[in-house]
Amino acid sequence: MEKALAGVTVLDLTQYEAGTSCTELLAWLGADVIKVEEPKMGEQGRWRVTEQPGVDSYYFMLLNANKRSITLNLKSDRGKELFIALAKQADIVSENYTLGTMESLGLGYDRLRQINPRLIYLTVKGFGTFGPYSRYKSFDMIAQAAGGAMALTGFPGSPPLKPGPTIGDTGTGVHAACGILAALYQRERTGKGQKVEVAMQEAVLNFCRVPMMGTYLTNKPTPRVGNRLGAGPIGDIFKCAPGGPNDYVYLYCANVEMWRALWQTIGRPDIAEDQRLLDRRERRQRMEELTQLIENWTCQHTKQEVMKILGEAGVPCGAVLDSVELLNDPHLRERGMIATVNHPVRGEFTMPGCPVRLEDSPVEVKSAPLLGEHNAEVYGRMLNLSEAELLELKNAGVI
Repeated sequence: MEKALAGVTVLDLTQYEAGTSCTELLAWLGADVIKVEEPKMGEQGRWRVTEQPGVDSYYFMLLNANKRSITLNLKSDRGKELFIALAKQADIVSENYTLGTMESLGLGYDRLRQINPRLIYLTVKGFGTFGPYSRYKSFDMIAQAAGGAMALTGFPGSPPLKPGPTIGDTGTGVHAACGILAALYQRERTGKGQKVEVAMQEAVLNFCRVPMMGTYLTNKPTPRVGNRLGAGPIGDIFKCAPGGPNDYVYLYCANVEMWRALWQTIGRPDIAEDQRLLDRRERRQRMEELTQLIENWTCQHTKQEVMKILGEAGVPCGAVLDSVELLNDPHLRERGMIATVNHPVRGEFTMPGCPVRLEDSPVEVKSAPLLGEHNAEVYGRMLNLSEAELLELKNAGVI
């Protein structure tokens, strides 16, 4: 079947995660994402966090599936000429360099849109391209701090805590992909491209909308509440057998039916039918007692058993799955979210796949490319360069 984004060509200049997670999502959805890399070492994510010198890192492999790679020295005059020639044919250029880098190379949006008015230009920055913070550098944890996530995370009285998922990076990438798709759709009507800008701080702030509700009610910062949600053990985390560091479940009762189903299932129909406990104040007063009763039951079962028993009873419940368990989870395997690819150097590699499922555009997860793996293919097809010309460019340090 033809992919949803078939025919869309992306020149991907992004590095590390905030930009590469965006272009990986576009590649999964069928775009031809051409990763443009520095000739000698390639994108920094290839080697900065690898445990084997000279071998692409797992970090890079996780963020660059389904892409093609070419090498190009953008600091050379000939390299800039080649990039401009490629940009004339591209639909999207994406970059997350330090503010001003593309302009200093003579390849900023104002220049590129002159040669290709249909071009969509993605720029990802820590704090955007304007404003008092715009020249500050950022990484995921900086965005999580400045975007509000850390202030919300942790237990009462504890210092702010960095959430484990990289919402400052991949969260930004998802927002960027959304912006690109909107720009592509608008281009269908106007025939014109545009610049898409996503700031990492603002992407994190977007994830913090709902927790900010308390501020409107109290005029105070939203407090850290740990794992507890709601009054009493309506939403909390509970220990399970055999008692390992991740042997927990999280359960949440959003309404009376779920509350009653919980207590009926764990063998306490008396609590299920206790009308007094439908009152939030009563639950709050008996919070520790009720929490202990639930945990007395969960500790008799594994987290997978608890999730199955309560899930089948209509009680929302999730086992706390660690990274090893996720890679081997039968549900995720059956749905194709966990896929195994063959890397030419590392061999079989199991990784999370695409979380977006389109009925008429199934995703086949492919291994991240080796550095410059597609030079001949891309330069030959798009710029009609011969093998002799490519060899000359390589010897000159251009590719």
